Amino acid sequence: MEPGIPGRHESLKALWVRAYAASDALAREYAVRMPGDQYFSHLTAAFLHGLPLPNRLREYSMIDAATSVRTRRRTGTKVRGHLIPADSVTVVDVGGLPVASVVDTWRQLCTTLTLDELIIMGDALVCRQRPPATMAELEDAVGRQAGRPGARLLREAFRHVRPCTDSPRETVLRLIILRAGLPEPEVNGEILGRFGEFLAWGDLLYRRYKVLTEYDGEGHREDEKQFHRDVDRLDALMEENWRVIRYNKSHLGPRKNEIEGRIRRALIERGWHPPS
Repeated sequence: MEPGIPGRHESLKALWVRAYAASDALAREYAVRMPGDQYFSHLTAAFLHGLPLPNRLREYSMIDAATSVRTRRRTGTKVRGHLIPADSVTVVDVGGLPVASVVDTWRQLCTTLTLDELIIMGDALVCRQRPPATMAELEDAVGRQAGRPGARLLREAFRHVRPCTDSPRETVLRLIILRAGLPEPEVNGEILGRFGEFLAWGDLLYRRYKVLTEYDGEGHREDEKQFHRDVDRLDALMEENWRVIRYNKSHLGPRKNEIEGRIRRALIERGWHPPS
């Protein structure tokens, strides 16, 4: 295999690790000659923050650099310059580089990303473990975008953002569920046993009907210890009469109707009545 050429069986995760590293290298190369009033914004900022981006942007090789000084705005074959008022953005340090904050990066990308892509990134910003932002901060960003390009799309995305998500695929499944006319599930809820003991964190659950939908990623398949924990966890949930529906990445494409149907049937069996 030639150096720098991905192998045929290289995982998507590995490809993204490579993409984030490549963007970081480009930014550091540009930072050597970057004027002091500039900072990294938009897609470059998203890469530097490690935010989830769609596969169509994985090989993005431009530099997004912003400034509030009109005469200092730079553009070129590899640089995309942006003029942004100084009082409308917070600049933070990311590995020694000046970068727009995660919330401002999300706001800036409302003219680049689709609705679902904005929702996925928004969910990542208020994720369950060490969230880099709060719902209040996202709401404030939406307000600051009012009257500007992409404001309506950003506002619509915010309406669908939910805190405590663990992965983009959880967000994708939640959107599939909602658009199928099913009730909105609780995101990463704590499940306790009959004696109050902790059983699990459920990806997407319907507590009233004891229906749980779980995503099995690559780690569940490749990590032997994780696999054994999953077996014990599933057994404990079944003992407590939880109906567990498992899915993987194959269900997020043409097979999404299968997962919708299984969830619908499980809810109906547990007493849910579809709206007439």
